[in-house]
Amino acid sequence: METDLNKIASLSKFNQDENWEFRTFLKGFDAKEIDSIVHEIYQQVSSKIDCISCGNCCKIIQPVLNDKDIDQLSKSLKINTETFKERYLEKDESDKNIFKQIPCPFFKDSKCIQYETRPKDCVSFPHLHKNDFVFRLIGVINNNSICPIVFNVYEELKKALWEEWNDYLNDDEALDDLNALDEY
Repeated sequence: METDLNKIASLSKFNQDENWEFRTFLKGFDAKEIDSIVHEIYQQVSSKIDCISCGNCCKIIQPVLNDKDIDQLSKSLKINTETFKERYLEKDESDKNIFKQIPCPFFKDSKCIQYETRPKDCVSFPHLHKNDFVFRLIGVINNNSICPIVFNVYEELKKALWEEWNDYLNDDEALDDLNALDEY
């Protein structure tokens, strides 16, 4: 189990091509079958890693805030929602509310000072408990270098499916599929 953030970032970069190829391989599986495997691995990995002591996501990721998140945080800070939006938020390219600054403005002394009212996106991170894993693989690969849980779950998933994965890589037709995807 790897928890060193520097090593995780290096390994993620080193494994980048393999991770994208594995993503393509996973697309050929039944989504429910992969969800079942991922949920089991996630339970095992997350029970051994303390998110709160890590906090790397708070340093790097900009969560999306919905109206309920904004209301809760505004009330907690005893300011109105408009003031909260002006002070802390901006719109992303999809016109969604995100924090203006990175790291999160509520990440102080290596912990969330608004933990009880943190946004839904933060509560849900790293989103591996959700269904439809194979439809969220770009996010998984992007978070692979950030979150020890995501990194370890993806590596364990590769191991769990390794024999099939190696057969896939040794299949000339599958390699043609991968090469065709690279051309896009």
